[in-house]
Amino acid sequence: MRRLPTRPLKTLLLNTAQIELWPADGLRARGNADARALAGAHTVLRRKQDGRYLAAVSAHAVHPLVPGLIREPGLDDAWDALDRLEGATRGFDADAQGTLPLHALQERLHALGLDDRYGERSGLALVAEPAALAFAGRDRYRRPLWLTTAAARAWLTMQRAAYGEGIVLDAISGYRSHDYQLGIFNRKLARGQTVEEILTVNAAPGYSEHHGGCALDIGTPGEPPAETSFENTPAFAWLTRYAGDFGFAMSYPRDNPHGIVYEPWHWCHRPAA
Repeated sequence: MRRLPTRPLKTLLLNTAQIELWPADGLRARGNADARALAGAHTVLRRKQDGRYLAAVSAHAVHPLVPGLIREPGLDDAWDALDRLEGATRGFDADAQGTLPLHALQERLHALGLDDRYGERSGLALVAEPAALAFAGRDRYRRPLWLTTAAARAWLTMQRAAYGEGIVLDAISGYRSHDYQLGIFNRKLARGQTVEEILTVNAAPGYSEHHGGCALDIGTPGEPPAETSFENTPAFAWLTRYAGDFGFAMSYPRDNPHGIVYEPWHWCHRPAA
C-alpha cells in the first residue's frame, strides 16, 4: 500500500505529461461530490486533456472522482511527482525540477498538418512545460496564476511597483499546457477556421511562450482582455517604460518576424543571463 503524502502543495503546481497536481483550495468544486472530496483534501489530480478531476488526496486517503482511477493513464507519474515533493528535505525548488519531455507532442502537431517546417518558417521554438510551477497570485478572474519561480517573483514585484505609481496591472493568463493550446485550436477548427487563420493569432501547440511558464497576458481594470486598445492605456505606457527593469519584454510587436498579430498585452520574462 502506498504511503500517502502529507505535505500540502499550497503554492505549487506539480506537472506531468498527462496529469496536473493542484492545491485543493485552488480549484472550484463542480458538484456536491467534488465539494465533499475537496473539503478534506490537500491535493487534486486533474487530467490535462479535458480538465476532469481524477482524485482528491488527503493525509488519510485517496478519494477517486472517476471510475477506474487505477487505470488512468499517467497516474504513476503523478504519484512519483508527489513522492518527490514529500521527499524534499530542504524545501522544494520548482524551477530545479526541470521540464517535461516533448516527444508526445509530435503526433498532435502532425494531426494539425504541422511539422518541423512550421518552427523554421515562424522562427518559434518548441517550448517544454515545466515539471513544477509557482503560485503568482490570482488573475483577473480569480483563478490561480502559475509561473516559473523567477517569473512569479518578477511579476509580483513589478505589479507592486506599478501600483505604487497609481498603475493597476492584472494578469489575464499565465502558464498554459500543450493540451490547453490544442483545445484552443480544436474549438476554432470546429467553428470553421482554418489552421492557417488560427496561426495568425495563436502559436501552434508546443510553440507558445505560455507553455514555459514565463509569459503573461497583462491587462488593466476597465480594459477588455487581449485587445489592441490596451496600447492606449497608462498601464501599457508604464510597461513600455519599466517592464524591462523587471526582466519582461513584449514578445509580439508590430511586424514581428513570427507572423503573430500585434499583441501589446503579451509579455515574457527573460531574466538576464
